Amino acid sequence: MRSALAPGVWFLRAFSRDSWFRGFILLLTFFIYTCYHMSRKPISVVKSRLHQNCSELIKPINDSHSLNDTTWCDWAPFDKNNYKELLGAVDNAFLVAYAIGMFISGIFGERLPLRYYLSAGMLLSGLFTSLFGLGYFWNIHMLWYFVLIQICNGLVQTTGWPSVVTCVGNWFGKGKRGLIMGIWNSHTSVGNILGSLIAGIWVNEQWGLSFVVPGIITAAMGVITFLFLIEYPEDVDCTPPQHHTSDGLEENQHNPEDLGSGPYTNKESSLETPARCSKEPSTQPAAISFLGALRIPGVVEFSLCLLFAKLVSYTFLYWLPLYIFNVAHFNAKQAGDLSTLFDVGGIMGGIMAGLISDYTNGRATTCCIMLILAAPMMFLYNFIGQSGIINSIVMLIICGALVNGPYALITTAVSADLGTHQSLKGNAKALSTVTAIIDGTGSIGAALGPLLAGLISPTGWNNVFYMLISADILACLLLCRLVYKEILAWKSSLGRDRGYKEI
Repeated sequence: MRSALAPGVWFLRAFSRDSWFRGFILLLTFFIYTCYHMSRKPISVVKSRLHQNCSELIKPINDSHSLNDTTWCDWAPFDKNNYKELLGAVDNAFLVAYAIGMFISGIFGERLPLRYYLSAGMLLSGLFTSLFGLGYFWNIHMLWYFVLIQICNGLVQTTGWPSVVTCVGNWFGKGKRGLIMGIWNSHTSVGNILGSLIAGIWVNEQWGLSFVVPGIITAAMGVITFLFLIEYPEDVDCTPPQHHTSDGLEENQHNPEDLGSGPYTNKESSLETPARCSKEPSTQPAAISFLGALRIPGVVEFSLCLLFAKLVSYTFLYWLPLYIFNVAHFNAKQAGDLSTLFDVGGIMGGIMAGLISDYTNGRATTCCIMLILAAPMMFLYNFIGQSGIINSIVMLIICGALVNGPYALITTAVSADLGTHQSLKGNAKALSTVTAIIDGTGSIGAALGPLLAGLISPTGWNNVFYMLISADILACLLLCRLVYKEILAWKSSLGRDRGYKEI
């Protein structure tokens, strides 16, 4: 007679298949968005190569420029005195197109199969990234070419973020979402680091390869996405996650531990807890409208906060290598390599923000505290960060953690929380639209930041940092109402806990 299985063995048999698929989806979407960000980064590294100090270089013997030409080593049309404004225009061509396209992308993402949508987006993104670099080999010196390529790339890159967040939201519930998504969101910084390192290999020689190689990698990842992405757990007979209980109010009456939930999150569900799903056929929920998504509590505040937080983050993303090149006087490759430390700090900050917000159940408060600390750190980096290599390394890591921590938390865990908010009554189709609204609003700031940096930097880098600090403070102020609600929820929870102990 066969002995009964131990409870632990039964548990592993029951849940290991779901866990393997969830881990696979988490890893695949991580690599997908790593490629998206990797293809965005080369322009910030190559900027210092498009316009440089030619007097410090030796002119080649076969060069056709005149002896008095001081811009012989620059790449036209960026050889003019207004090169910073022109580079800013190239940045904004991408970022404005990205911001506009993001509001539309979420709507398409809800209605089209994510596998096809993501695959097509990655293939086109790889194509346009490569076309930018091919301008070097085709000897193109027309500004409109680079601007047009950036506009097209910005539009197709909007396929990425709403899709990967929706896919992860389909597979994972709410418990420990901040920590897991904080770790997962390091794909942004990993992509930036890879993009900087790959671009740095060819930036001083054939800078076109700095774009072509990331473009080819991104397109190849699009093929892998088409072959292996699984949109829903039900597609492979896995158990779907539980976002909210169907009768959460009754559960709270019987379980005092669940009463301490925050103003827009529920603590009762977990990533590891499968939903009790019926096998009876059910009608698919209708996609939510744009205005309906705006009415979800917290969407407007977090969207506006992200506008200013992303303004700061993307200004560092696009202008930090040039700032280090000009102020610390490193060469283009060294400046690009050193700038990756900001993204190393971003990885730490995203994980730290997720862990703290899970423990405290206070997403807004976590963001607010990190934003408050980021302002003086940016001020110190500007004034003492370039006084030595050790100071620069330490300050870059700290600034990266404090600037990118709130940005990472809002675009991942907060977006997923709000997209599966209990007011939606289980309609998870809202996730893509909510994600697109939040990230689309943030992308307006991402477009404004590099534009303002390009306009302000000729007056001095100090003024650029004052602009960044002001934006950081505004981001913090926009969360005040939500922070107040979280504090009230904590006080209420503590009061109930004391009441239960006395009973």
